[in-house]
Amino acid sequence: MEDYTVGSIVKGEVTGIEPYGIFVKVDNLNGLIHISEIANNYISNITKYVKVGEKIYAKVIDVDNENNRLKLSIKGLNYKEFYKNRKVRESVRGFSPLQENLEKWMNETLKEMEH
Repeated sequence: MEDYTVGSIVKGEVTGIEPYGIFVKVDNLNGLIHISEIANNYISNITKYVKVGEKIYAKVIDVDNENNRLKLSIKGLNYKEFYKNRKVRESVRGFSPLQENLEKWMNETLKEMEH
């Protein structure tokens, strides 16, 4: 579960659709996209957005380590083609490397500017 952080983008497969949301399999984990995390507008029929078996991208909004589940969102994402035509490698870590190294990089830059 440590590979999944809030804000990262993951690829999964739609495994089920219920009136309250979309179930998505991400690697060996189950994820749920609650109906409120599909779009900003009213959702009358979730099947207008996804179909069972479809591969989609979603943003991790919560990690439930105790139950090995992910809470996901597709709100505001081009969830069907998020990485299409991009030349960057897909990563489940999202912006974690940036967050982990930002302070170090800033300090190095400040030291260089002092000289």
